[in-house]
Amino acid sequence: MGTAEPSVMMMVLGVLLIFAAVLVLFTVVLKPRHTIPLSRRRPDVAAATSRLTILTDTAVGAINKRLKGKKEFLISREKLERSGVKTEPANFLLMMGAGALSGSVLGFLFGGLFLGIVMLIVVPAGMLAYLSVLTARRKSRFDEQLPDTLQMLTGSMRAGHSLLRAIDASAKESEAPMSEELSRIVNETRIGRDLGESMMDVSARTGSEDFSWIAQAIEIHREVGGDLAEVLDHVGETIRDRNQIRRQVKALSAEGKMSAAVLMGLPVVLFFALIFINPQYSKTFTSTVPGYLMLGVAAVMLTAGGIWLSRLIKPKY
Repeated sequence: MGTAEPSVMMMVLGVLLIFAAVLVLFTVVLKPRHTIPLSRRRPDVAAATSRLTILTDTAVGAINKRLKGKKEFLISREKLERSGVKTEPANFLLMMGAGALSGSVLGFLFGGLFLGIVMLIVVPAGMLAYLSVLTARRKSRFDEQLPDTLQMLTGSMRAGHSLLRAIDASAKESEAPMSEELSRIVNETRIGRDLGESMMDVSARTGSEDFSWIAQAIEIHREVGGDLAEVLDHVGETIRDRNQIRRQVKALSAEGKMSAAVLMGLPVVLFFALIFINPQYSKTFTSTVPGYLMLGVAAVMLTAGGIWLSRLIKPKY
């Protein structure tokens, strides 16, 4: 009986993988490259909505109704904007729920109830962690683009363009995320919002202290007057010096960050490898009270060690 159940499970998994491969073959590989949309081929016929679309729209509507009036539940619109993910909080929560359900089912099939519960927690936590990684990458990319963008601003103003026209031109010449943020400033200003408020919102959304200096310099220039291009040149020199120091600090702390990642990930990877390699041995941790206590102590110690390492590898400058 012990050998029959895994073989049946592997057979079911193999059949599912075959169906998935065939589906990918016909929907991705063999899909026609040049297709005419249904709205152009049959303009008088309304586009049919699939049952899956209706189900997801209903679920998103229900989540939005529950979140209405609440500030934040796991995820907010501000977090998604900072990470560059162009979706609604309800859609992201629905994806988290679907991922957690799928992960828990797969974990239960391959490792039992304990692994199913672990995957139910790990999948949403992993999605939130990935969102934090996207936020950090977007912030880093924004800081790297800032000196060149500032140089384009000063060049446009010296050529005779106004500040808003210079921002618009820089938005067209830049790449994301700088182009997205500058275009948002231009659009908000055109509908009547104050330029300084829009720029301070960008600095808060991207977490860029350097951009807040630019916003403050522009605001002071609007009150006092003077040569704004020259002021921004001095701000740009300061930003370049800060970026150089930031890169030096990043290079010096790279070894510590790699060591911290290995020390934090090795126990977790070995634990899951032990579950798959020798399930009988791992049952001590997943089916007995002393095993639960040892896992709890290990989680507390890993958390404390992670906080300690994070303080060591993030020097302030």
